[in-house]
Formats: sequence, structure tokens, C-alpha cells
Amino acid sequence: MTATQTSRAAEHTAASRAHGHRRRKKGASQRPNWLGGLVGWLWLGVVIIPIYWIVITSLKTQANYYMTNPLVPPADPTLDNYRLVLDLDFPLYFVNSVIVAIGTVIPSVLFSFMAAYAIVRNGGAGRFLRFVNSLFLMGLAIPLQATVIPIYLMIIKLHLYDSLTALILPSVAFAIPLSVLVLANFIRDVPKELFESMRLDGASEWKTLWGLAFPLTRPAVVTVSIYNALQVWNGFLLPLILTQSPDKRTLPLALAAFQGGPYGVNVPAVLASVVLTILPMLILYAFGRRQLLSGLTAGFGK
Repeated sequence: MTATQTSRAAEHTAASRAHGHRRRKKGASQRPNWLGGLVGWLWLGVVIIPIYWIVITSLKTQANYYMTNPLVPPADPTLDNYRLVLDLDFPLYFVNSVIVAIGTVIPSVLFSFMAAYAIVRNGGAGRFLRFVNSLFLMGLAIPLQATVIPIYLMIIKLHLYDSLTALILPSVAFAIPLSVLVLANFIRDVPKELFESMRLDGASEWKTLWGLAFPLTRPAVVTVSIYNALQVWNGFLLPLILTQSPDKRTLPLALAAFQGGPYGVNVPAVLASVVLTILPMLILYAFGRRQLLSGLTAGFGK
């Protein structure tokens, strides 16, 4: 057998082995993962059953709640619990939470986006931007609980105690570090050739920021916006420390008042307030689901 024939035989053998390996790998990948599916269904039940119980209990009367099976839907559903909650200044607490959430998300995301753009585009040009980037990263290591007393003293000195502004300012400060980190990573993924083409076309940095970087990083902007909104919407510590008047309460603080006040034994009414509290976030997720998922999964296919 000549050397050429030997080489061709070796190549044929290698190709046959590679083809067989691909077939085995394809067959293994198509094999159903029964264990993973079972765990997924169990986890779905763990998540869905409490939500189902909250919803059906909020539609029961207080007497039916103690007399019927907790997991059986009510025979005669009622909205009296929701009317009771709405009569207890729930709309005021809802508006307060909306004001704090919007007042936190808009400035923190705008500032973080511009800061991330400056750090990525000019990070290697000056020590100041590198120092600012390091400062933002250090902010991720500081927990909110460790700064409660300094924040409280500063709010008192600024005469902002018992106001919604006292909740917005610290929330913005704690939302910026993570937002800058996420947005900077997304802006780095934008090809440099696009920035260079914008510069050659005579576009300013401001136009490049909003005309190129912002549309391409919109999933990341939506992701950090929803994340920050959730953190503020569910925040309990800052409203507890920095507010005192009932008309300055946010929804988490109002829920605690419902549970510990004269309506604490009315479980269906408390759960009706829980449903009304989580409903806005579910609606927000429904509208921003595509952008949120694309922002969370970006980079995993690289």
C-alpha cells in the first residue's frame, strides 16, 4: 500500500469516527431528561401553589376562610376584601410607591447609562474615569443595612425626614453601581466599527450616545429599570426608618400595618392587599418580558 493510499485510509477512518461521535452526541442530546423535567414541574408547583392560594383566599369571606379547605376555590367569590383595602387609603400608598419607583428608576438609569458610556468609550484616556469606575464597583460591596444610620443622619441634616424625597435619594445612590456595571458590559459588546463610522460621519458624542449606543443596549436598559423598580417597590427598610406619617407610607410598610393593625386577623383582606401590591409588577413584567429576557440571556450564546 502506497503512502497516498495509507493517508486516504487514515482520513476515511478519522471521518467515520467523527461521524459516529456526532451521531452518538446527537442521540444523547435528543434523549429526554425525565429527571430535569420532574424537578422543573416540582419547582413550578412550589411557585404556583402559594400564588393560587393567595388569589382564591382574597376572594373568600372571613367566615368561609376558616370553614372551608384552604386550597378549594370559594363557591361564592366576593370582592368585598378588595373594597375594604381600597377604603383603607390603599390608593395613597400605591401612589407613594409609584412616585418613589419612578423617581428612583429614571434618574438612576439615565445617569448610569451616561456614566457607563463615558467609562467604556474613554476609560483608558484618564485616571479620573478609572477612579469613578472603581468607585462604582466599591459601591456593590456596601450593603444597605450598614449605611442606615449615616443615611438617617444626613436626611435629618437636610431636613428631608418624613418625605418621599428621603426615600428617592438613597435608592438612586444604591441603584447606580449595579446599573453602571451591567450597562457598561453591554456597551462594550457594541462593535467599535459602529462608533468609528458615527465619528467619521461627523456625529457628536451626544448623538452617538442616544442614536447608536442607546438603541443597541435597550434590553440592558429595560433589565436594569425593571430590576431597580422591583427593589424599590419591595423596599421596606428605608420607608421604615425615614418616614413616620401614615400619608408617606409605601405599599410594603402599609402591608405591615395591615397585618399588625386591627385588620391583622382578617386574612382574606390582607391577601387582597398583597394581590393589589404585586399586580403592577406583574403588568410591568408582561410588557417588558421580551426585553428583560433578552437582556438577561445576552452573552450566553457567545
